[in-house]
Amino acid sequence: MADGAKQMDVTRIEIEDEIATLIFDRPDKRNAMNDKLIAELDAFFSAPPEGVSAVILRGEGGHFCSGLDLAEHEHREPIEGVYHSRNWHRVSDLIEFGGLPVVSVLTGAVIGGGLEIAASTHVRIAEPDVRFQLPEGRRGIFVGGGATVRVGRLLGADRMREMMLTGRSYGADDAVPLGLAHYSVGAGEGLPLAKKLAKRIAENAPFSNYLMMQAISRIQDMPRSEGLFTESLAAAMSQTSDGAKEGLRAFLEKRPPKFR
Repeated sequence: MADGAKQMDVTRIEIEDEIATLIFDRPDKRNAMNDKLIAELDAFFSAPPEGVSAVILRGEGGHFCSGLDLAEHEHREPIEGVYHSRNWHRVSDLIEFGGLPVVSVLTGAVIGGGLEIAASTHVRIAEPDVRFQLPEGRRGIFVGGGATVRVGRLLGADRMREMMLTGRSYGADDAVPLGLAHYSVGAGEGLPLAKKLAKRIAENAPFSNYLMMQAISRIQDMPRSEGLFTESLAAAMSQTSDGAKEGLRAFLEKRPPKFR
């Protein structure tokens, strides 16, 4: 597809070949989350640009996302608050289950809602200045963007509870052992690695990528026997796909597969 860039109110989209980079673009606010940012994430992942096969998510100005913009926080009645939280859950589900692999470059603040968004991505790369934190307890509030499920799955409930109670923050050295990131790299190395990994992922068979994103985390939520049965269905479907046919031909012909 043609390269290009599009500036939105609080995000920017850059497209290079099959890779779209979605950039949080509120550097003066450390890319703090507000309703407009959620709406622009919603718009992008609900209708991705045609021809895009993978996405990179990063923040402008040295920070990924510093969490909820408390300066714009509105008092909501309980029922309205439930609807607001559930909308955040819906948008996070679009990131995780929307069908496009998402690689996040994590720099500076990855705090509160920023960590919730990061936990929705499929591959996470941490630079040395990163700081992961869930400070809601110090603000008199509770997480509402999916942390108890997604971050809890990464850390485990016990460690997440301690993290929230104490306001503890984790850095790059902790990120990979704890599961907050898959890669820890040097300063400025996150985006080049993200581009390399996104390109590699985009070269996979599309349906195989789809099954990996849709099935694995859901199988983890299933009892053992149901999970194994679901795995067999996914395996059977993949083995009869065009991607499997091309993969076999490429293997026999001793060449790299061409899935698109």
